[in-house]
Amino acid sequence: MHKMLAMIIWALTAAAATAAQTFSFASVDGGMLRFSDWKGQPVLVVNTASRCGYTHQYNGLQALHERFSKQGLVVLAVPSNDFRQELASAKDVQAFCEVNFDLTLPMTDITTVTGPDAHAFYQWVRQETGFAPTWNFNKVLIAPDGSVAGTFGSKTRPQSRTMLNAIRAVLDGAY
Repeated sequence: MHKMLAMIIWALTAAAATAAQTFSFASVDGGMLRFSDWKGQPVLVVNTASRCGYTHQYNGLQALHERFSKQGLVVLAVPSNDFRQELASAKDVQAFCEVNFDLTLPMTDITTVTGPDAHAFYQWVRQETGFAPTWNFNKVLIAPDGSVAGTFGSKTRPQSRTMLNAIRAVLDGAY
């Protein structure tokens, strides 16, 4: 009986851990950004906005991308107008980020991240952890196995010790 219960718990944990790998986002460039393409890599997902007081964090996100992408980290910007601080179109957001931040990391189309219409990824994160973005520049760190390794609010800067330690832990397999 205990062995069967342990197997059921293991199966549920494995299913939850690989769930992130089933998600995809529409890319700002057209096409799709699929987590399955990043299988085995950590992914930092950040809901962003161009007219937010935290928009300067794009600099830190780009720096993380440049510093850790060779080790496998994917930094994914998810522009959202849920807090009424995003530009009118995804192309406007893309141009804004290229001109002001020289952004080269992957970026989605404008995406809903809160409420009942939230993208399936954000609904899953909320179901798994209770975490939902309460403002722009909230961060979700997905481990290489597809599980949620950590969630971070807007005030957690991309270059903060907290964020760097979490990223190093997933890169080292020690989360």
